[in-house]
Amino acid sequence: MSELFNLNLYTYSLLFLRIGAVFMFMPGFSASYINMQTRLVLALSLTLVLHPLLSPTLPAAPDNFAAELVYMLNEVAVGLFLGMVMQMLFFALNFAGSIASQSIGFANAQLFDPAFQGQSMLIESFLSILALTLIFIGDIHHLMLDALVNSYQIFPAGQVLPWGDMAAHLTTTLSRSFDFGFKLGAPFIAFTIIFYSCMGLISRLMPQLNIFFLSLPIQIYLGLGLLFLTIPVIITVFFRYYGEGLYLFGEN
Repeated sequence: MSELFNLNLYTYSLLFLRIGAVFMFMPGFSASYINMQTRLVLALSLTLVLHPLLSPTLPAAPDNFAAELVYMLNEVAVGLFLGMVMQMLFFALNFAGSIASQSIGFANAQLFDPAFQGQSMLIESFLSILALTLIFIGDIHHLMLDALVNSYQIFPAGQVLPWGDMAAHLTTTLSRSFDFGFKLGAPFIAFTIIFYSCMGLISRLMPQLNIFFLSLPIQIYLGLGLLFLTIPVIITVFFRYYGEGLYLFGEN
């Protein structure tokens, strides 16, 4: 019984290290409005549920503490890697929200974003909270958990980690998210170019007109109208991008 207990404790703790590390960065679960106790209970509960499924994939308990410590550090590294990939995929929407805020004229209107635990622009926070709400309503968080389970096929516990490939994947994901966020914010970039071109032309035609007091309210009204028209498209396209990123990660 003592050997069986020690074996179960070893496998359970090895699983918990990866799952707990993922929960530190996973969008939604890592938000500041989820306290540490709740996050810990979720990680422990998920470990308990996945233990019968994943324990056969774990290596046997090593004979010395040094090897066991290496296993544990590798599991934490893989968990942090997974969480950072999920967070970088989500960065695309934040970047699009930043572009929209600057185009509408809300660049200085900032508030606390509970999803990222920091100050962010108004439209950026709005899109972030909206996306997180729809992620849980649409069960897209199941894709994140599925990617976590599939990670044991990509990064088997106890194996040497491909640090170079992991770093390259993080760099590629961040680059793709930046590019995709720029595409999501393309309507607002076009709006800014057209709007300021028109205001510049009006200023040249009517120099006595105070263009600043005229342009700012129009910019806000037109920008908010464009935002309300494009929100469904932005969220739908972003969910497709986010789902494909998690799906490809789980399949590679």
